[in-house]
Amino acid sequence: MHDTKAGTPRLAAAKVGDDAGLLLAKLHTAGSALNNRALGDFGLRERSFWILTLACSGLEPTQRELATFLSLDPSQVVSLVDDLERRGLVERATGKQDRRARIIVSTAEGRRIHTKARALLEACEHEQLTALSEDEAGQLRTLLRKALWGGTD
Repeated sequence: MHDTKAGTPRLAAAKVGDDAGLLLAKLHTAGSALNNRALGDFGLRERSFWILTLACSGLEPTQRELATFLSLDPSQVVSLVDDLERRGLVERATGKQDRRARIIVSTAEGRRIHTKARALLEACEHEQLTALSEDEAGQLRTLLRKALWGGTD
């Protein structure tokens, strides 16, 4: 075998093996598959879980903010929120900060499901990043946030 190190595919030796976009895409693809398997027990997938997480955050996101933050088409967000609302996990409410805004908030059942699903996804992330120390995994998150939004917080 021509691996450059144990577990590294032979083709990773090509220049593209250092391409940040490819590396991020591969990490995301593997993580999504792992996460979606775990979330299946709750009838969720990653995108619906992200919306549920933001609905549980206390930040009062609007559908437009959800679409922008998650890089989804607004119609996708409407569909995801509709599904979560039908299941009694979120509801559309009037914003406390801006009474004209319609925000997405979790229900008690949504928070209950979110807590259980979050624990599973944390285990999935730990499994996916098992080759990294806790410090390295934290550095990875910090660097990704910095690359996306600048700053270091």
